[in-house]
Amino acid sequence: MILRPEEWAALALSLKVSFWAVVLSLPLALLVAWLLARRQFWGKSLLNALVFLPLILPPVVTGYILLLMFGRAGIFGEFLARFGIVLAFRWTGAALAAAIMGFPLMVRAIRLAIEAADPKLEAAAATLGAGPAARFIFVTLPLIAPGILAGAVLGFAKAMGEFGATITFVANIPGQTQTLPSAIYAFLQVPGGEASALRLVGLSLFVALGAVLISEWLARRVAERIGQR
Repeated sequence: MILRPEEWAALALSLKVSFWAVVLSLPLALLVAWLLARRQFWGKSLLNALVFLPLILPPVVTGYILLLMFGRAGIFGEFLARFGIVLAFRWTGAALAAAIMGFPLMVRAIRLAIEAADPKLEAAAATLGAGPAARFIFVTLPLIAPGILAGAVLGFAKAMGEFGATITFVANIPGQTQTLPSAIYAFLQVPGGEASALRLVGLSLFVALGAVLISEWLARRVAERIGQR
């Protein structure tokens, strides 16, 4: 498949945005999933609702809220701008929007894995003198590794396909904020752009399918290694 320079640029930016969206949101997703699965506290239902709110709201609404909060005149945007950090109409803002949209999927996958892990194994480790941190790192984390991988892949796939929140928050600037979905949309708006749009659609399918297959392979390898212990 031969791609034009602008098509390669959209692919490279999408991969970059998706990678950082997962890297930055995965630790928080793990923490929130653990709290929801293992702890009882006041406001748990509210936290659960807030986590899944981006899946319920129209993506454009999420993007507009991000623009109000992190735009140059926003509450957080004005503060960050003092340190030279600008998110609106930048690829970093696209990564933030993609991370927020994929966050619920990551939390869901990791939470299911934590709930499926046998708490008795952690209790057994505690009786042997392992502290909370040691139990989590050496017992819980290996058990839930397939769920973490699944969550990361879901977040990556969601980030690759995110359109509404991204285009609202960072616009559609070629070479700067134009991801694959934005490029496909742009090509469909001009005469003769169908061929480029079709190439990018095929490329999106290839990347998404590859990510899922790699995730399944990694999950099996992790499960095999856990079973051998």
